[in-house]
This record gives sequence, structure tokens and C-alpha cells, in this order.
Amino acid sequence: MVKLISGKVTDMGNLTVRRILPHRDARAVGPFIFFDHMGPANFAAGDGIDVAPHPHIGLATVTYLFDGAILHHDSLGNHLEIRPGDLNWMTAGRGITHSERETGDVKNRDHALHGLQLWVALPTEDEDCTPDFTHIAKDDLPIIDDAGLHMHLIAGEAFGKTAPVPVKSKLFYLDVHMDEGAQLLLPGENQEAALYVIDGTLAIDGDSHGAFSFITIAPEEIPDIIAQTDCRVMLLGGLPLGHHHMWWNFVSSSKDRIEQAKSDWANGRFPQIPGETDIIPLPGRSTG
Repeated sequence: MVKLISGKVTDMGNLTVRRILPHRDARAVGPFIFFDHMGPANFAAGDGIDVAPHPHIGLATVTYLFDGAILHHDSLGNHLEIRPGDLNWMTAGRGITHSERETGDVKNRDHALHGLQLWVALPTEDEDCTPDFTHIAKDDLPIIDDAGLHMHLIAGEAFGKTAPVPVKSKLFYLDVHMDEGAQLLLPGENQEAALYVIDGTLAIDGDSHGAFSFITIAPEEIPDIIAQTDCRVMLLGGLPLGHHHMWWNFVSSSKDRIEQAKSDWANGRFPQIPGETDIIPLPGRSTG
């Protein structure tokens, strides 16, 4: 089955966030359980993003930018900027804290921000693994060029290539530029898949899909995917990992584990980020 999913758009003032996953018609695509499209946004000097320290368990966060820069800082001590085409892959495991801000150089001038943040569920046996963080520069991601297709493999395995990020399940995630008339095949047999159109127009089995279209494809389907214009699409998927519970920034196959994470964050038992004291409180609780 091929299905079009409509995201929920949230206007945060000077930043629009389009949440695609989870959705009532698609809880996940393979191990991907969360999909946020940030922007595109243009900030005046002094504005921008400033996400204070917050926790995660049981998942990997996947940050990928088209424009702008985000300063990542976490409780492992990692402190670096991600720029367009780079990959930040943060495995939360048993618990990690991070913030997402901008450097003074970026924030003190007019600037843009445009990108994606996805979450990948972890296999049950890895949900409480040791937290880890991997940054891969754009030039170190595998490139695949073939018949009007120009692709960066962000994570996983596809078309005979493997990305240098330590994933824990079978998946693929690619940034695909398609020349008009180019045809795209899916990279994995018997795997769930989805396409998200960033710009341009794509035809799937003759139906046209423009920017912000998210199309899920069942494992048994072999759709005809053709670029009607030059376009850019994100291609993702893999093998599903079964049902996971999600609450705020916590993901687990166990409700009890999520309750424990709530208590741990509310009572200051998560690891702290060096040099940062402000935090995002647990939803429903005051900061006092």
C-alpha cells in the first residue's frame, strides 16, 4: 500500500515545525518513530533557537540541516556545531541530556534555519545501552550517483553503500536529488519505506506529490517513482522494531521504564551538561 500522510504544522512565531511522525495513520516507518521538519525560517539578529537542556532515553536522535547551524552540547561533553549536510546521531540509551542552541556569531546576525530531526527507536536489548554521540561531516557521508540521481547516504545501508554511523538496526536514510525524469528504486527488499518531498514534484504510480508530501510505502510494494521536475526528497525506512511507548522525550518498550525516566528527570538524577544549569522541566511540573 502507498499512503500519503499529512503532517501537523505548529507555528512557533518565527519558526514553523511540521510534525509528520508519529501519525494516526503511520506510527512509524521501519525504526523511525518521529519526524520533524523545521522551517525554512529566517531569523533577525538576536532571534533564533535556544533549546535548554532536556533528557532522552531509549532512542537515537538524528539531526540533518539544509540551511543554518545548530550548536549541540550534551552530558557526554560533546560541544560542536552541525552545518548543512553533516549528521548528528545521538544514541540516548539509558539516558542523556543535551541542548540545542546557536553560537553568538550566528545569533548576532540575520540568519536562516532549515532542517530535519528524526528519532530512531532502539531494539529492546539496546534500549538501556551506554549513551553515545557521533558527528559525521558532509564530505564523509557516502555519495551515490546514478542515472539522474545524486544521493548522500546519511545512515544505514543502501545501494551497496554503508554510512559510517553506528546504527543498531537495519535501516536506510538518504538525501536524494533527482533530475527531471529520473527514476528512483527503493533500496531494501521487505522493508518499510517513506519519501518526503523537500522541493520539486515527484510522481508515484502516476500521482503527483509536491513539497511537504510524506508518502509511506509498504514492504510488498514496488512503486514507480519518477521526478516530474528537478526535486529533492528524503528517503527513509527499514525493518520495524515493534511497538514502543512514547512520552515527551522518552521512548521505551516498557511503560515502567518511562515512569522511571520521568521521576529521574524531575528529581535531578539525569546526567548534567557541563557548564549549563537551565533546564526544560518535566511537562506538567513547575520550575519552582
